[in-house]
This record gives sequence, C-alpha cells and structure tokens, in this order.
Amino acid sequence: MTDANENQMRAGAGTVEKFDVIILGAGINGAGLFRDLCLQDVKCLIVDKADFGSGTSAAPSRLIHGGIKYLETGELGLVAQSTLERNLLLRNAPHCVEPLPTFIPSFSLMKGAFAAIRTLFGSTTAPRSRGAILIKIGLALYDLYGARHRVMPKHQFMFRKRALAEMPEVTPRIVAGGIYYDAKISRPERLVWELVRDGLDASPGSRAANFTSLLGQQDGVLTFRDPQGAEWQASGGVAVNAAGPWIDHVNATLGAESKLIGGTKGSHILLSHPELVKSLKGRMIYFEADDGRICLVYEYLGLALVGSTDIKAADPENVRCEDDEIDYFIASLRSLLPRLRFDRDQIVYAYSGIRPLPASDASQPGLISRDHSAPVIEPVESRPFAIISLVGGKWTTFRGFAEEVADTILARIGKARAKSTQMLAIGGGRDFPIDDATRKTWIAGRATSTGLAPQRIAVLLARYGTTADPVMNHICDGAGDAELTHVPGYSVAEIDWIARTEMVEHLADIVMRRTTLAIEGRLSAEALDEISRVAAAELGWSEEKRTEEVAAVSAHLQRFNRVHL
Repeated sequence: MTDANENQMRAGAGTVEKFDVIILGAGINGAGLFRDLCLQDVKCLIVDKADFGSGTSAAPSRLIHGGIKYLETGELGLVAQSTLERNLLLRNAPHCVEPLPTFIPSFSLMKGAFAAIRTLFGSTTAPRSRGAILIKIGLALYDLYGARHRVMPKHQFMFRKRALAEMPEVTPRIVAGGIYYDAKISRPERLVWELVRDGLDASPGSRAANFTSLLGQQDGVLTFRDPQGAEWQASGGVAVNAAGPWIDHVNATLGAESKLIGGTKGSHILLSHPELVKSLKGRMIYFEADDGRICLVYEYLGLALVGSTDIKAADPENVRCEDDEIDYFIASLRSLLPRLRFDRDQIVYAYSGIRPLPASDASQPGLISRDHSAPVIEPVESRPFAIISLVGGKWTTFRGFAEEVADTILARIGKARAKSTQMLAIGGGRDFPIDDATRKTWIAGRATSTGLAPQRIAVLLARYGTTADPVMNHICDGAGDAELTHVPGYSVAEIDWIARTEMVEHLADIVMRRTTLAIEGRLSAEALDEISRVAAAELGWSEEKRTEEVAAVSAHLQRFNRVHL
C-alpha cells in the first residue's frame, strides 16, 4: 500500500495538471465512481470541500437493503438492482456488511391493497397502509428479485400467535408478521475512504483532495483552494458533479445553472437501551408508525438505532435532528413496544442528512423516487467539458450506479472497460476470512507472527477487515499497542496509524469517520484530548491548533449530534 499523502493533490505554482475526469464530491457515489474509473486506467481527480464521506453519505440508516418499500411505488427495476447489489456487497465488503434478519409487523389484513394498485399506476398521492396480505405478496416478490447471487434465506410469514412468540415485546395489536433478510453496514464512512484508497492504489496518476474548495472554472480550467489556503488548478475532459444535495450549487459555480435536486431530510437517533437490544434478538423491526410512515429499529454496535424521518428540506449545511423528530421516534417506539420504557435520557447520539433526491412534485416525500440518474450538461464555448451530475441513488446501489456512469464516460473518452467491479472486494474485505474456521485460522496465524493476543487481533479484524495487517505491522515495527487511557479497546498505535496513512486533516476525521468512536457514544472531553495529542504528534499540530481541533469537534457534536462533552 502506498502512502496516502503521495496521492494527495498539492498546489503547483502556475501549473495546470490534466486529468481524464474530475469528480467533484467524495461521498459514496463519487468515491464509487472514482474507484471504478481508476480500475479502468483512467486518470482521475476526486475533490471534496470537506472530508471523504462526511456529508449525506455519513447520515444513512446504515442499511444495505433491497428496498422492499420500492415495491409499493412500482420501482421494480430499482428493487431488482438493489437486491443484486445488496448480495454483492455481502460478498465484497464482508468486513463491514452483514445479514440483518428483519421483522415486519402488520396491523390489519387487507389495508393498503387499493392504494398500492393506484401507486403502481402512477399515483403520487395514494395513502400509505400495509396490510398482511400486501406484506405477504411483497415479501414473495422480494425473494424473487433477490434470487441473483442469493446469500440469505427466503422470508417466513406468520400470523399473530407465532409472530408474538418470535417478538414478544411487540404490541399485541398486530395481526401478522414476516421475517425477511436484508443487511446492515457497520462503518459506512470508513468504506467511502476505502473506495478512495482502492482507486489511488489502482491508478498512481490519480489524485484525491479533501477539505478543498472549488472556486470556479474559466475556459476549462478549474481553480481550487486547499486546506492551507493555497490555490491550484486542474483540467479534465469530463467533470462529474457528485456533490449530493449541493449539486445545483456546484453546477452554478461551474457556470451551468441547474435545478436537479429536491432533497428530503432523514434523521436518526441511537439509544443506550440494553433491554431493547436484547428483545430484538439480532433483528431489525421495520414497522409502520401510527401515521402510516415507515420506521425502523435495530442493534448497531451495541446501541439501538432508530430512524428515519422523511421531510422535504434544502439546507444541508445546517441539517440536524430536531426535537419534534425525537418526539416522533419516541412515540412510535412506545406504540410498537408498549412494555419497554423510552425517553430522551437514553439518547447517546443523533444525526441527520439530506437525501439528494430528484426534484419532484410528489405530495408525500416517501413517494419521491430513490432511483438514480446522470443527466449531462454538454460543453459550451466557455466551458469545453461536459458535466455529468449524479442525482439520487442510495448507499446500496452505489457500485451499479458507478458502473453505469463509468461506462458512459469511457465511451466519451474512447476507452474500453478493462475490469468489472461486480465481484471485486473492497478495501478490508479483500481476502477476508468469512467463516468461523477460516477466521480462527487467520487470527491464530497473526497471533503467532505478531505476538498479539488472539482477542486483540479479532477486534482489529472486525474494525478494519484485512487492513488490520498493516495496523499490526505498525504495532510490531515499534509503535507498540499501549491502550488509550480514556478509550478502552483502542490503542495509541491505531490512532497514530490512521493519522499517518488516511489523509487526516482534522480531529473529526478520526473520531467521526475513520473510526466509529463518536457514534458509539465513547467520547469524553478526556478522550478527545488524548486522541488529539496522538494526532498532533503525527500531523505536526501546534498546541494552539490542537486546542482548536478539540473545540471544533466538541462544538459540532453538541450542535449536530446532541452530544455534550
């Protein structure tokens, strides 16, 4: 693995570096496309105004799912692609994507059938309700669409008595329930970074730059400002706008006004609630709230993740989970699980993001298509490159979306596809020991070669996939594995390795994206201080800079995540 900093774009005095493709935005769609194009020997530049995977891509329900709800909006093609991509991700990213059995309760037998028919024929105003018969049909269709590269069992359907035996804490108001299988992703922000890293490793001429602002373009030359305030320039044959909810703003900066995005806000909370986690039995409950909207709750890294709202919104810079959304979540949980206690004092983290959905006149945000598109703004005299905007999409389908757009770009620049990404492992998923026997052998071998305890190696493998190998090499090369005093289970060497090799610019990059420390609720003022000192030693921060970084993270967590340190 090359040093990440070798591929980081640096300012060059008076020079304009030429690329085949420039990607603006390093969320999941941009990072997925970057990796795909780099694998085709295309020279790419990917730039983000913040950190890799720090915008909408850091605010999902953390599901890799086939989109069972898309059946009711008639988006059958999207269901087919989503179930395929879900199955592929279970194979290609097993270090952070795992099966998630899901219980779906029904509160009536027949409700929703006529509304579903209206929606299939194009209605955007049909009321939402999902009776048992409709759910049974939907689960059967879901199994059918998920048949390609199937890696999980088919669904089960049961009436009230058996359903309550399976999930005894669920309200006895249900009449039936089903169990089907989707998947969850434990570290989505880290996977975005791994896609960027894979691209850089595949294409030494390609570059990546985070915390870099696009200032504008003139006659095909794009001007950027780096984190140190220096300006530099680059040109490309094609520009890809992967800025998510900021797409229209970026197009305007390029001199190509557009009105492509009509986003909706999705918020989530995480609860410290051992009794709830135990009652879930490793399953997600995907349920209809009293107002007909869909909610979900499942275990995530020992906490209970609850989501999601779907509210029209247009300000991605200031989006946060508001009090009324929290009230809605708590009321929905109390109705679904009446014997358990739910209150605000159980919340350890909250987050929100704006989905970059296409502009729509749908009366209900939930009926806006989750499918993706890539409209092209063709070149003009003052801008001699095309702009391809990545509109919509979702976490699960990023690889397929990237493949479609990459093929379009390859045709435009006269190149043939050299490699498919369909069965290609991502980052720490490469050579990952999937079954228990292989995992035990892998761990035992590393324990012998490194001298680390098997339990410690198992933790590193779960955290980094097979990228745990260079972490362990760093430990053995002299860094040691001394545990952080205020963050049990993490070592000084891990933080040092992340800061050294993973394009870290700010303390938040470490605690919110390269690790899951923030969302797990494991940060304290003392922990931030300790982690910042490790990062400062590696990154050359002054004491003033280190103090500013701690203050910035603390303020962000308080304002946007309801965390008070």
